[in-house]
Amino acid sequence: MSGNSSRTRRQPDFTFDRLLGAIEEIHHHLVTQATQAIHASLTLRNWLIGYQIENYRRVGADYFRYRDRLIDELATALRRYGLARCDRRELYRYRQFYLAYPRIAEVAAASWPSIQSVVKTTATVAAPTLSASQLTGKVLVGHLSFDHLAELMEIDPPRKRAFYERECLRGRWSARTLRRKIAGLYYELADLAEDRPQDAEGAPADADAESRLTVRDPGILEFLGLKPREVIEKTDQEEQWLDALEAFLLDLDYGLCFETRQKHLLVGDAHCFIDLVFYHRLLKCHVLVEFQPAEFGHENITQLDACVAWYREGMMAEDDNPPVGILIHARQHRARVEYALAGLDRRLFVSRYQPALPGDRELQRFVEQTRTLFDST
Repeated sequence: MSGNSSRTRRQPDFTFDRLLGAIEEIHHHLVTQATQAIHASLTLRNWLIGYQIENYRRVGADYFRYRDRLIDELATALRRYGLARCDRRELYRYRQFYLAYPRIAEVAAASWPSIQSVVKTTATVAAPTLSASQLTGKVLVGHLSFDHLAELMEIDPPRKRAFYERECLRGRWSARTLRRKIAGLYYELADLAEDRPQDAEGAPADADAESRLTVRDPGILEFLGLKPREVIEKTDQEEQWLDALEAFLLDLDYGLCFETRQKHLLVGDAHCFIDLVFYHRLLKCHVLVEFQPAEFGHENITQLDACVAWYREGMMAEDDNPPVGILIHARQHRARVEYALAGLDRRLFVSRYQPALPGDRELQRFVEQTRTLFDST
């Protein structure tokens, strides 16, 4: 009896608040662990694809049939299998990734034992020693995404690359922050490359990767067999609205050329999806269209304006004009239209852009006709 009572004895310090905290800690820890594992798997997949391509170039029995056409032929053949991100450009990147990071070999071999001896031998020949300033492959795969490593592999010399590797972990940078730091000549101008100790221990191997890694990354979604659109929580009717809107805008013949749908952008640390992206062949600019069937809020136009600014900074070609955004809000049987200019001179917009873009009346007519069509079905 006494033993039974001891097993059920209450713990004075185990309160309801502690219960909540324990559950939250368990959830946070295991979600972070799972996210890191998925990112690591994608990184290793890409490295191993690069290894297989390079190995085939070196010892492939029928390589002579393809030679310079190898990547093109491989991309065409892989398309039939529906593999995520295995187009020509990506396959070139994977081979470059393998060549730039031979130190990942030990981690890759552990995940793919059938080529363990070959991969280890290749890595030993390519990189017999690890510089004191370089992080191990295990640390790189465990704490940086492939997007990080794709940026890092473009950096020369190795000392400069090692500096950015350590700073990524030390500062918990996102891939977008890394790109901005590189473009801003952080290594050259901050005078930190000479001052910081050049040992691999300088970066925390157990740095929390949650601020950088997310399963909503489109590359991760495609790797898992999903499409970014499948997790945006659009209803079937919203998708029908977008189908109708895309067709309507193209039929107006304003010079809009369709580019893509549900375009993913990483604006700061926020993931955004633009409903429709067009290129205007007369204005020579991108036009970002966002459709909002729900209640209008000021955050909608603010977010679209940030996306237009992102396009202006990162997507404009030399002969392009600044992009614009159109926010269409369906209210009952009418439409409210807002324009996102991201700093574009309003007088220029009114005199040059607005006459070449769909107007309020046309978009209101679209909303009225489409809603009537939906109501009748």
